[in-house]
Amino acid sequence: MTREAYSHEVSSAGFWPGVAGLSEAAFYASAYPEPAGFAQAAVAPAAASYDSTFGEFLLPYEAVRQAAAPDDLLLEFLQSTYKGTVDLAGQPAPDQFGGCAHAVKDGRHRRTPSL
Repeated sequence: MTREAYSHEVSSAGFWPGVAGLSEAAFYASAYPEPAGFAQAAVAPAAASYDSTFGEFLLPYEAVRQAAAPDDLLLEFLQSTYKGTVDLAGQPAPDQFGGCAHAVKDGRHRRTPSL
């Protein structure tokens, strides 16, 4: 699986409920191969930061849980990290992620309860 998944450029995002070296649950976003300047990419929201140990951006779960609009905050993180990846890699970004962002925003693809 890893060999096939990482044989081309990959932008990955997900959730770490707990992992050695991370003191709290967090959402993550990474790129492989990591484009030059990725760690300095402009990523939102302000609670997100690049972790050089993991080589990815992290957004603490608590920041999302405490947000007035948690879905919007998480979507902002996912969109900004993806945009940073494609911009730095010189790849054209799909128009609004092929409609995916809109589907998530209006709840059509919700698989878990709201935070």
